[in-house]
Amino acid sequence: MTASPIQTGLLAYGMSGQIFQAPFVAAHPGFALRAVTERHQQRAAQDYPTIQSYPSVEALLADPKLELVIVNTPSNTHVDLATQALLAGKHVLVEKPVAITTPELEGLLELAQRQGRHFLAYQNRRWDSDFKAVRAVVESGQLGKLHEVHFRYDRFRTPLNAKKFKEEPGPGAGLFYDLGPHLLDQAISLFGAPLSCTKTLTSHRPHSRVDDYFHLHLRYPEGLEVFLTSGLLVAQPSPAFVLHGTRGSFSKMRSDAQEAQLQAGMRPTEPGYGQEAPEHAGRLTLAAPGTDNLTTTPYPGLTSNYLELFEAVFQTIRHDAPYPIRKEQLLQQLALLEQPAS
Repeated sequence: MTASPIQTGLLAYGMSGQIFQAPFVAAHPGFALRAVTERHQQRAAQDYPTIQSYPSVEALLADPKLELVIVNTPSNTHVDLATQALLAGKHVLVEKPVAITTPELEGLLELAQRQGRHFLAYQNRRWDSDFKAVRAVVESGQLGKLHEVHFRYDRFRTPLNAKKFKEEPGPGAGLFYDLGPHLLDQAISLFGAPLSCTKTLTSHRPHSRVDDYFHLHLRYPEGLEVFLTSGLLVAQPSPAFVLHGTRGSFSKMRSDAQEAQLQAGMRPTEPGYGQEAPEHAGRLTLAAPGTDNLTTTPYPGLTSNYLELFEAVFQTIRHDAPYPIRKEQLLQQLALLEQPAS
């Protein structure tokens, strides 16, 4: 028997709703894009004519047919809105960071269990083509024993963000809580929780009142050193992924095509979606067996599609399948987000 589509609602229809959420809910046959919260302009119906627009979160949550709520609002609202959705009997899919503190996350996980609902994290960067290539190289064992790994997520944005909640000091503000969850999730999904962490947070943009640069040094067993770095004043980015092992190295620029394709109006079911340009291939340098002779070859990017994330959400809600972004990984991430800087 075919499972019925999951009736789904979005709590906002800004960039996240338009680019990262609605196109995938609409494209996946296991979901029905039923509702959205729009307090002022009602724009969602221009893209999805059958969608129901509600003037408030409370009105949306009162919809008895709604099963899943996607919390895609400013990060400092995630905990409160996820709590409201769970209390209303809805499953929730929450954008990063899922919470600001560990006690908040623990409270949400306990509430979801009491309500018999799923609390799921939207960590879409696990399904980027560049990171999928990194994972494939690591799991292949071609590099031998890893000893040094660098992940970067850089931008060049001198002006302060027009979204004031990102620039006002307070819980969850700053670059670390914005991009840190992406890099931390990628590292934790590959290597697990570190033995220790050293953290640096600084600010370099004129008049900035929040951190706009961070650097983490994660130490793992057997001498593996992992470095996570992000800055908003990087005009010439270096490779986003660099891995060194006993048999060779791998490097790759950040090259996932999905965001640009979605912004251009491409749908995730169209031919060519999620395919990298050939010139964005990674570089795999390996030593010949028993020698120090090195050979470098291109490592083509893998096709990516955030529909894979939504397929995981569907399987978890409809068939109680294990969700790949596990609760213990979220708790490990929050512990590192909360850790004081050096």
